[in-house]
Amino acid sequence: MNSKKKARKVIKLALTLFFIISFNLISVGITFSPQLPLTTKNVTFNGVASWYSCNDKGILKTTANMEIFDDTKLTCAIWSLPFNTYLKVTNLDNGKSVIIRVNDRGPAKRLVKKGRIIDLTKEAFRRIGDLNQGLINVKVEILYFPPFVTQISADI
Repeated sequence: MNSKKKARKVIKLALTLFFIISFNLISVGITFSPQLPLTTKNVTFNGVASWYSCNDKGILKTTANMEIFDDTKLTCAIWSLPFNTYLKVTNLDNGKSVIIRVNDRGPAKRLVKKGRIIDLTKEAFRRIGDLNQGLINVKVEILYFPPFVTQISADI
């Protein structure tokens, strides 16, 4: 085998390993620092947040992007943003905030019609609000889009 073919195989193997390792690190909750910001203007919206956990009726073992659901991770469910988008969610009543990653779809459509915009994992919600409260008014700020995203849905 000549040196060009060897070099191509090595590069192909290195890239394959990089993507496999990156995907596996992200799927277990280890993520790279997002590059902030992707856009020049801040995109924010307000609404009601709720929380969900693996103990809730009807919650699947995997999220919509096929990660194993773990309610101790700082992740969320939202309909209008791509997976692996990073968000800063701020409780409007106490000013506490948390940075989370989109890995699921929700809340249930019937609840979205009532003003609910995002479902946080139990741990993410606990960091900014009282679990017994169940619902909180929040501001959601988009911090980072995955590299392939060029625009977002207009119905945020």
